[in-house]
Amino acid sequence: MQFLDFQLRNQLFVAPMAGVTDRPFRQLCKRMGAGLAVSEMVTSNSLLYGSAKTRRRANHEGEVAPVSVQIAGASPLMMADAARYNVDRGAQIIDINMGCPAKKICNVMAGSALLRDEPLVARILEAVVRAVSGTPVTLKIRTGWDRENRNALRILKIAEESGVRALALHGRTRACGYGGEAEYETIRQVKAAARIPVIANGDIDSPEKARAVLASTGADAVMIGRAAQGRPWLFREIEHFLNTGSHMLPPPVSEIREVLLDHLDDVYLFYGRQAGVGIARKHISWYTRGLPGSAFFRHHMNQLPTVEQQRRAVNEFFLALSDDNERLPATSQPEVATGDTPCEELAA
Repeated sequence: MQFLDFQLRNQLFVAPMAGVTDRPFRQLCKRMGAGLAVSEMVTSNSLLYGSAKTRRRANHEGEVAPVSVQIAGASPLMMADAARYNVDRGAQIIDINMGCPAKKICNVMAGSALLRDEPLVARILEAVVRAVSGTPVTLKIRTGWDRENRNALRILKIAEESGVRALALHGRTRACGYGGEAEYETIRQVKAAARIPVIANGDIDSPEKARAVLASTGADAVMIGRAAQGRPWLFREIEHFLNTGSHMLPPPVSEIREVLLDHLDDVYLFYGRQAGVGIARKHISWYTRGLPGSAFFRHHMNQLPTVEQQRRAVNEFFLALSDDNERLPATSQPEVATGDTPCEELAA
């Protein structure tokens, strides 16, 4: 797929998720079939640029191109500064967050709260596009603030006039959070009116759903978030289905074990061993959710304080599982994560 100035493997994108789409996760998803992966949010508050967390999120060493970094904030000047900061550190695409519904973000008039102030939306987009001339700028939004105030079509026009190069649209309003069903009809209307690529987002959790959303909306690509937590091979499964119309076999248990252990090693290396153990727990929980014996395993695993103990527990769990199952039945695949995890914190 040709997207902006880049040739991508396919039209399957990893959605930006705070606390999830760090460099290890983005790299893993790209290896498992994603065409593009957008980083977790980086704050526009320049006072935080010196923090270890912000420096880590701006570390793209060894990352497969293109590197897409999402920034969040409500000040045109600060958003412009944040865009330049990240381009200087390797970002090849700047994505602007106007879609996160979390109260912590909306309370500071960032994320989807900006949809209520269209003139401010225009000022932010124009400032960022000017600040990083030559670097593509993309925008992620929702369909509106609430069901009575859907303004995605107007935001699209503002984005196009500001020089934004692509739009990702989550098919829910801010008021919907992550509940209910995504509004694919709204995405279809936006795509029909657009002069720039449109990426459909929301509830895409299977090969069939990805194909149906692409067909019904006419979108140029689909963006997958929560469904990929603990299931990064979903991207290759969708890619195979879109290309052939047939399903891949579920991954062997032995492969899941290897993928998870490699993922954990990247997490330990990226965050350091002490912090890495804590961060790894949520990923281990996602990989094992719904599997036989996983509730007891997760309770035990969450008590383990060292890298060695954590890796040993994961290895033993999947080796025991593989004694009875070469592959997991499709019905035993871990269910999609629920809740407001994708952007529950303002990234610093």
